Amino acid sequence: MIPTAILGLLLLPPGEGGPDRPPNIVCVLADDLGYGDVRCLNPERGKIPTPNLDRLAAGGMIFTDAHAGSSVCTPTRYGLLTGRYAWRTRLQSGVLYGYDPPLVAPGRLTVASLLKRHGYATACIGKWHLGLDWTVRDGKEIDYTRPFRNGPTALGFDRFFGISASLDMPPFIFLENDRTVGVPTVEKTWIRKGPAHKDFEAVDVLPTLARKAVEFIDQNASGPFFLYLPLNSPHTPIVPSAAWQGKSGLGPYGDFVMQTDGAVGEVLAALDRHGLAEHTLVLFTSDNGCSPAAGVKELEAKGHFPSHVFRGYKADLWDGGHRVPFLVRWPAAVKAGTVCGRLACLTDLLATAADLVGARLPDDAGEDSVSLLPLLRGEDRPVRETVIHHSVHGRFAIRDERWKLLFAPGSGGWAAPRDPEAVRQGLPSLQLYDMAADPGERSNLHGKHPEVVERLTRILERHVAEGRSTPGAPQKNDVAVDLRKDRPGKRP
Repeated sequence: MIPTAILGLLLLPPGEGGPDRPPNIVCVLADDLGYGDVRCLNPERGKIPTPNLDRLAAGGMIFTDAHAGSSVCTPTRYGLLTGRYAWRTRLQSGVLYGYDPPLVAPGRLTVASLLKRHGYATACIGKWHLGLDWTVRDGKEIDYTRPFRNGPTALGFDRFFGISASLDMPPFIFLENDRTVGVPTVEKTWIRKGPAHKDFEAVDVLPTLARKAVEFIDQNASGPFFLYLPLNSPHTPIVPSAAWQGKSGLGPYGDFVMQTDGAVGEVLAALDRHGLAEHTLVLFTSDNGCSPAAGVKELEAKGHFPSHVFRGYKADLWDGGHRVPFLVRWPAAVKAGTVCGRLACLTDLLATAADLVGARLPDDAGEDSVSLLPLLRGEDRPVRETVIHHSVHGRFAIRDERWKLLFAPGSGGWAAPRDPEAVRQGLPSLQLYDMAADPGERSNLHGKHPEVVERLTRILERHVAEGRSTPGAPQKNDVAVDLRKDRPGKRP
């Protein structure tokens, strides 16, 4: 039986209503890279050179108010590929680990399955972190000699090469399509200990992913193609290659950010080599803000501020947790050197891709996705009513073009004060900020503007109850969603 989401697309002729020449699409997702880690976004308080990202930005559009769907890894990746907030699933807090079962339901439309339907070659090269159905032997042991199921190749990707979760989560072994590359025979430790292939080394992962990405471009230069490149960096373990060590003058994290920029440069060079830059839509972003594990206080003491002027870091409801770099280059359609200050979310990739190929999304797909194509074409108007934020502990916030309402007394995550400490300090259970006047979220105005609190609360409740935040028939969330409950969550 064909899932409804796919059936709706099959009823449309390929390319109906789309551009004469749909672009190749490259989406690079950094891991734990802060907004302020990109030099051109933070020229006064950013000390890490990022020449390739700066060149990418100069050649296209910078979104200054773009947000990940969550302030941690897995839920953001779910939202980016499906156009749906991950808190509508069973994952109400925390993240998945390397052996966890899949989060994306079989048959759910993804960016990859949409574009594959419209003639694109599709590849995921990098960190998956959305769960796999591993083959189990004798009811308890993973059988690495047999394929896993319901991974990237079951969700629209022709090719997959990468790792199952974060680089500090076992198994420490490369995966290709639906199998491991070899069998783990030893144990190794990168933050966590677990089964590993004897030749697998964390320091080799980023260079390998960059090389595989370039190979995919080389093999598919006739296009169209979609390359989803979720990098492992600069997430822990922070392991810059020898050639990059000492380059930043800020320690290993700065060096690893520079190496991440270098990997992007390799991809851009491959596009240039094949004459593809003009007709390739390149998106660069991050899954959440910079992690405290990067040593943010030490970096700030040296004059580098990974969160720019924003409060908080990875895991938090404050903007440092989820306002991310978002750079878009497409010379054939996007004017170089432009800046967009409109609200955007990484869940918007699916609707944007559908718009590019002239497809209509069915009601049960992309429930929280809005096309950014009008903004890319230079229109200056809001395309989103709101963005809903979600923290590592399952706390909610909602944002419109001006106001942001947090349903938490503290950070909602790991930054001080954490919610229990905020309660002990007697801080109010709600926070309201005028983001136009106070982007650093320092002046809580919830008592002065009860009408704004009421309005945003009602919108959030409606978006939760209707199973979507975009126009269309109401849908069901996978589980009941509690807007107020605090949960401990797993530490990514």
